Amino acid sequence: MTVLFQDKIIYMPYMPPFARSEKLGEYASSCKPVQWTELRIHSSDRTMISLAIGALPDARDAQTSSETDVAIVYFQGNGGSTPARLPLLSSTLKLIKSCATSEEMHCTIIAVSYRGYWTSQGRASERGITLDAAATLVHVAAKYPSARVFLWGQSIGAGVACAAAAGHLTTTAQPRLAGLILETPFTSVRSMLIALNPQRWLPYRYLHPFLWNHWDSGAALQRIAAIDGPKPQVLLLPATRDEVVPPEEIEKLASICAEARLSTRRVDVLGALHTEATIRRDGQKAVADFVRDVYKDSQSKSQRANANEQVLVKTIGASCELPGYCIDGIALRSVQLKPKV
Repeated sequence: MTVLFQDKIIYMPYMPPFARSEKLGEYASSCKPVQWTELRIHSSDRTMISLAIGALPDARDAQTSSETDVAIVYFQGNGGSTPARLPLLSSTLKLIKSCATSEEMHCTIIAVSYRGYWTSQGRASERGITLDAAATLVHVAAKYPSARVFLWGQSIGAGVACAAAAGHLTTTAQPRLAGLILETPFTSVRSMLIALNPQRWLPYRYLHPFLWNHWDSGAALQRIAAIDGPKPQVLLLPATRDEVVPPEEIEKLASICAEARLSTRRVDVLGALHTEATIRRDGQKAVADFVRDVYKDSQSKSQRANANEQVLVKTIGASCELPGYCIDGIALRSVQLKPKV
């Protein structure tokens, strides 16, 4: 029965009761001044899913503009719906904005409502949610083409974020992923089965060959590390009193990141339970600091690259000459050879 009803056991969009009927307006006062709107998009199999898009009022309206600097895609845990999570996301967004060094950094959060959750159609499964995450990244690439993109996942959402990042980086370069935020993550469903059922005589630890939901974050991180080119930085955000995920799970993920040589930061949220890591101020600050630091780092790298390119262009335009030809140094990417007259 556990195998047959694994989708019902793992995914709980109906908890608490009436979660799917919640409205954004019910949480508006708790989110101020962050403004949230609902957007519906099609997943690749034509299932309609809902996104909640939040931003602070600004000279550049990040909800409708394509000029946001940072886009954070949020993947929730396995229970409840999107609206109930908006106050904590709003608090984090306000904290990002309050950083003195990020006054000019405009940030948008896109909270994904998986199929079967909130107002999204369909039924939840790993295959379906993977399609939903990929469709969201396609939307983000089209809507915010110049943004630094972060994927933030909580609990099972961390598995969604890792799988989405690995799938995205192996198929396309846009949008570029700047960071992965893994809040109270676990290595895989199989690992959790063994960790929660250490007694060898219990049958549950032996059910993994029959699972169709795996959410193997460890394997996804290894795939990310094997990809050529820039890789997202990783924030591990465990709760020290997590009553759901055993502490050895975060140790496994930290070891995988270290062996894969992924740039990783770890912040343990002291005294927090499984769902409290970013309800607490320390957790929100860890996310805000990570986003700010990664954004500043990427800005610095871009500025250095642009400066080096400009120097090279000027050097070529001023002094580079071939017999019988002159080089047009207006733009390095459009070098043309012209016969001398």
